[in-house]
Amino acid sequence: MSKRLAVVTGGIGGLGTEICRHLARDGRRVIAVDLAAREDRVEAFLSDMASFDGAVSFAPVDVSDFDSCRTLVDRVQASHGDIDILVNAAGITRDASLRKMSPEQWHQLMRVNLDGMFNTCRQVVEGMTQRGFGRIVNLSSVNGQTGQFGQTNYSAAKAGVHGFTMALARETARKGVTVNTVSPGYCDTPMVAAVAPEVRAQIVADIPVGRLGSPADIARAVGFLAADDAGYITGANLPVNGGYFMSF
Repeated sequence: MSKRLAVVTGGIGGLGTEICRHLARDGRRVIAVDLAAREDRVEAFLSDMASFDGAVSFAPVDVSDFDSCRTLVDRVQASHGDIDILVNAAGITRDASLRKMSPEQWHQLMRVNLDGMFNTCRQVVEGMTQRGFGRIVNLSSVNGQTGQFGQTNYSAAKAGVHGFTMALARETARKGVTVNTVSPGYCDTPMVAAVAPEVRAQIVADIPVGRLGSPADIARAVGFLAADDAGYITGANLPVNGGYFMSF
């Protein structure tokens, strides 16, 4: 049996890179997909993944564009085979308080963070259900659970991620396809590094475990939900936030 094929959107980002690495260590073939315009980052990513002997590759896509996602999936299936695992890790921020937020800041974020998930899932779900196996893991955020000042767009989109997850999980549960959410807390990524030092210090002070998360913390959760033997977990949200937000 050939190794499972995984596609990771936002695959060359701070979390995406580690997710690709973790899945490759689990024996998956992995295709990281992201914007092709980031040539220097693509080169750095492929150099970083060279030790996996070709098990990790890159393909360009604009997740906000439905046709781009359809072309990607057609190309991947033609050259690599059927997609067994989809991880939606692509995301952006466009922070502003609502009274200052422009329509474009709202719509641009929604096109990537929410529409992007629809665009990719829509391309793979039929094939997964027909074959009787699939693992879809969508990345949300602790701020989709708690809300965050200056992030009405981001918080709304990330809350929507899990609503989408639960609905799709119900549609596919009897077909061998699981759909789950991972909700990272504040992690040591470039996005969080861009926050003002005093704000970042306060964030860490509010995390019960006393540190930022690492990309490996998130990748471990994704790998768990993407495992072949995780078939009895679907429609779930797995918070990975160091205790920053706790709930039933």
